[in-house]
Amino acid sequence: MDDGRALDLISQMTETLCPRHPAFVRVTHWLTTLSFLALLITGVEILISHPRFYWGETGNVGTRPLFTIPIPSSRATVPNGYGYVLPDQNGWSRYLHFQSAWLAVGTGLLYMAFGTFKGHFRRNLLPAPSDLSARGLASVIAGHLRLRRPSEEEAWSYNMLQRLTYLLVIFVLFPLVIWTGLAMSPAVASAMPAAVTILGGQQSARTPHFFVSGFLVLFLLVHVFMVWLAGFRNRVRAMITGRPTPRMERA
Repeated sequence: MDDGRALDLISQMTETLCPRHPAFVRVTHWLTTLSFLALLITGVEILISHPRFYWGETGNVGTRPLFTIPIPSSRATVPNGYGYVLPDQNGWSRYLHFQSAWLAVGTGLLYMAFGTFKGHFRRNLLPAPSDLSARGLASVIAGHLRLRRPSEEEAWSYNMLQRLTYLLVIFVLFPLVIWTGLAMSPAVASAMPAAVTILGGQQSARTPHFFVSGFLVLFLLVHVFMVWLAGFRNRVRAMITGRPTPRMERA
């Protein structure tokens, strides 16, 4: 048996014993996907009902807004400059929005617990100090900007830019969007008023919630595009079964 064939067999055995994505990562990934899509759809419906943003504890049609999203509203009482009103879906969307938020919170806590206990963050996401170089990061960014298709070996690990991005999303953006979202709930404001006061009030919480949600949507679009660029079928299969498509034998 030649050296190349032996290396392929060893690699295939390693891939069989060590899945690309552990089961808890795959389960929490799809639960987060479902909850985020529900939050996105219902969030848009809530935004349409009142596309004006304020700063402070209160805000209404009689209050001067901090800024306004130039879209039609689903409420005739909201001045928006349009001569028509969209169908009002605010009732069911608010209910489903908060239900989806609790699913996201539960899934996130489960992911954090298993990720810490299993060493997932340390092993797969935390970059080594030697990797945190300007030249290395610039090289990875340049590869992404040139839309370079990742190599087959890269399907089994995250590059430095991916690690930093996932850490930002997991430990900064997701906790912040959940915090600002729950701060708008009267029940949470009553039980934990400090969580709302720090943000400046319930209306103040709604403003950063909108912007953080926008960053998460941008991350989702880039993420899906990069998955498509790397090989949509291969990457999605890895997130469902734990392993990418088996490698083709060398000629």
